[in-house]
Amino acid sequence: MTDETVPAPARFEDLGLGEASLAVLRKIGFKAPSPIQAAFIPVAMTGRDCIGQARTGTGKTAAFVLPILERMNFDDPRTQALALTPTRELSQQVADEAVRLTSNHAVSTCCCVGGRPLRTQMNELQRGAQIVIGTPGRVIDLMERGCLVLDHLKIVVLDEADRMLDIGFRPDIERILRRCPAERQTLLLSATLPAPVERLAQRYMKSPERIDMSIDTVRSDTIDQYYVAVDHDRKFPVLVRLLVQERPQQAIVFTRTKRGAEEVFRRFGGRLEQTAFIHGDLAQTARDRVMRQFRDGTIRLLIATDVMGRGIDVSGISHIINYDIPQDCDDYVHRIGRTGRLSSNEMKGSAFTFVSGDEGDLLTNIEMRVNLVIEPYAVHGVEAHRGRPRRQHVSELPPAETKIEPVNDDDFWSVG
Repeated sequence: MTDETVPAPARFEDLGLGEASLAVLRKIGFKAPSPIQAAFIPVAMTGRDCIGQARTGTGKTAAFVLPILERMNFDDPRTQALALTPTRELSQQVADEAVRLTSNHAVSTCCCVGGRPLRTQMNELQRGAQIVIGTPGRVIDLMERGCLVLDHLKIVVLDEADRMLDIGFRPDIERILRRCPAERQTLLLSATLPAPVERLAQRYMKSPERIDMSIDTVRSDTIDQYYVAVDHDRKFPVLVRLLVQERPQQAIVFTRTKRGAEEVFRRFGGRLEQTAFIHGDLAQTARDRVMRQFRDGTIRLLIATDVMGRGIDVSGISHIINYDIPQDCDDYVHRIGRTGRLSSNEMKGSAFTFVSGDEGDLLTNIEMRVNLVIEPYAVHGVEAHRGRPRRQHVSELPPAETKIEPVNDDDFWSVG
């Protein structure tokens, strides 16, 4: 692999995009390219294989959709571009963005994911889908049925490649890539580039150029980061009091397990409206409904697992709460990257991580990963812990005698 440093142009007009793409960018209000867009688009438009490394929420979807449009033959109804993503939600998000960016082009797209009617997707492919976005499992299913033909593919995109490998999609990805034409362009986008991703790139990409727009630290100018010292058995009342104290516009609470997400939701017992949970075992119709309501603001508190976190790209999220501290430092970066988003530069996000007495080392590892000393945060009005996490610089939180229970929605949500 070779490294390439591309100066970041100030305007989309400097990237070599056609007038049709520039017109739609103006129409939807894209004023200037993000760093990954400015660096990635000119290289991808040349047809060369390319690796783009940037954290989630920095505009990676447009970075690969726009070059696809520039290289497509709009008169050919056959599938010319395939984008693989790790989750159904992220596939739908990419498909929605692709439709938005192709509004000035006569392009047919199809979102191929499990949990939705197979026959509908088969019919869409038979009518002709020039851009296909989907999860590896459903893509293979449609390939094996003869509905998805990749013989005329020009571009393959591996989006969120690190997460796809994390959740076991490597065999499926390799199976798909082996069915793609040898003379194709492969674009790989990822927040991190661990060894398995590097090996995948070496095997299936041709001398890819690397565009590294990752930041080793989470930007402190967009996200305030805190930890809350709390005993395991006191997390829920502390969560409730934190919501009362912070009054978020919209928040995600991350748990380590599916059962944990359901348990947190259950403990609210319907006393706090505009709350929902989401994880991979939910029926697809339920997941779609939750995500639709979260995006339109009907749901303001979403309890989610890490796998679902990659499909949540909502600009209005003001707070992230790590109810369970992540075991992996990169998961921490992905989680808190849900706030302080690109489309909400005027709103600084806040991230809170609950840390119990035996989890001090995990917090220290996270601080080393983001190159920042994370400050303690005092949750008033509830006793959070009996002792201290076994690490330095943990402040005592003011105790309280009463347990806070949710009573009135107005106590929780900001009016903004």
